[in-house]
Amino acid sequence: MDSKTRRIVHSDRAPAAVGPYSQAVQAGGFLFTAGQIGLDPDTGTMVGDGVEEQTRQVLSNLKAVLEAAGASFSRVVKTTIYLADMADFAQVNEIYGEVFGQDPPARSTVQVAALPLGARVEMDVIAFLG
Repeated sequence: MDSKTRRIVHSDRAPAAVGPYSQAVQAGGFLFTAGQIGLDPDTGTMVGDGVEEQTRQVLSNLKAVLEAAGASFSRVVKTTIYLADMADFAQVNEIYGEVFGQDPPARSTVQVAALPLGARVEMDVIAFLG
């Protein structure tokens, strides 16, 4: 892909978009994902009320989108985490660390007033593909 084109990326192993957006867009050697919440891609419903279960599903959804673009978590250069409650930070951080381990990407974490469908956590990533 040349630097002046963009490509829509879609995975059936991640939840379908619930609005007018794409799961991810590849552009200029980078992949930009939409935010993922803890939706089960098969049922379209939230995996549970707990932040641990939702965080694991968010990461599973992101992994599917990354793989659809030929990437993996090792290519991620930036993440943003949105939490409904900053009290969940430590638990989310522990699970996040399991995935990203040593040399993790840059990251921002913010608390928001609410997330779609009552989610406790949402994440999006930027991955370098070039």
